[in-house]
Amino acid sequence: MKNTLRRVSLTLAAPVIATVVAIAISSIVLAVSGSDPFETFKTMITNGTKLESIVDMLNRATPLYLAAIAAAIGFRMNLFNIGVEGQYVLAAFVAAVVGAKISLPGPLHILVILLVAMAVGAIWSGIAGLLKVARGVNEVISTIMLNFIATGGLVAALLPHFIEDATAANQGTPQVPESGWLPDLNGILEIFTREITKGRHLTGVFVIAIIVGVIYHVLLNRSRFGFDIRASGMNPTAARAGGVPPKRMILIAMVGGGVVAGLVGMPEILSNTHAYDQGFIRGLGFAGIAVALLGRNNAPGMAFAALLFGFLDSSAAILQVSSLASSEIVVIMQATILLVAVIAYEVVNQIRQRDEVKRAAMMTEASS
Repeated sequence: MKNTLRRVSLTLAAPVIATVVAIAISSIVLAVSGSDPFETFKTMITNGTKLESIVDMLNRATPLYLAAIAAAIGFRMNLFNIGVEGQYVLAAFVAAVVGAKISLPGPLHILVILLVAMAVGAIWSGIAGLLKVARGVNEVISTIMLNFIATGGLVAALLPHFIEDATAANQGTPQVPESGWLPDLNGILEIFTREITKGRHLTGVFVIAIIVGVIYHVLLNRSRFGFDIRASGMNPTAARAGGVPPKRMILIAMVGGGVVAGLVGMPEILSNTHAYDQGFIRGLGFAGIAVALLGRNNAPGMAFAALLFGFLDSSAAILQVSSLASSEIVVIMQATILLVAVIAYEVVNQIRQRDEVKRAAMMTEASS
């Protein structure tokens, strides 16, 4: 019982310490800048617990969670795939173009858009995987280059050829027909709460994110495939001796991450703007890496981290309107949480290793 409580305490220690330190540092910054820390945090919590704010938080957390899973698939194999940014942007652009050009019955139309997005993400990530296994190119270098090629090259060059209205202030692709719109979840949520106002709609991609999270958890933690992925990442030589081809697992991990990355931009295409335009949301790929690191590549942990970042992002908009404090305080909190969490996790790991050594020594003494 004592050992169980200690393990639980160690598991919760890092995120709790990170959050407390982030609040403390943010309070100091707020006080120095002339803002009232108590009123600022009170406003964040008061507004953050309203139903409309919760919907906004979930909408913001959904793509972050998908981006985190996309990155975590590689991380579990010691592959630092930072190409999620380029993969989801390119996938969203191609999916928007294809979705606008085809006419199919509702469910089939949505399915085609999703499949196109996943295929594009898989292909773009697979290029980095092929370079890794065929030529030994480091995935960090290749994914950085592919990010620039996708966002600053392909999308920037191709978008002008698909613009619907050249005179519009925010130029973009034609809108996907209504048959390709994913229904929102407001009706389901309102059964248990109340009517959602202020034009807020909970994206249906939220359900897709939950399904992806469950699949990720089962495959990586409850299957032979997950064991092969982890074994190939920890010791390729031992994995090869055990009949697991590390190069094939590298390619599978990169392609799998790309498949999930292709879904990151789907809330915009299926639920919000229904098109790819010049104002398309960027930065989710890099934010997803932070969420994956904070969640320790664990499905529930990443869900918590995504919700935390979603809450903070939603609070930034509230602070901007209320003028209580600069919205940049949210960026400070996110950065502090991530930095302190990484340090705290390392300290916790050292404590766990020390405990394991002690238990092993006690068992050896007991058996002798």
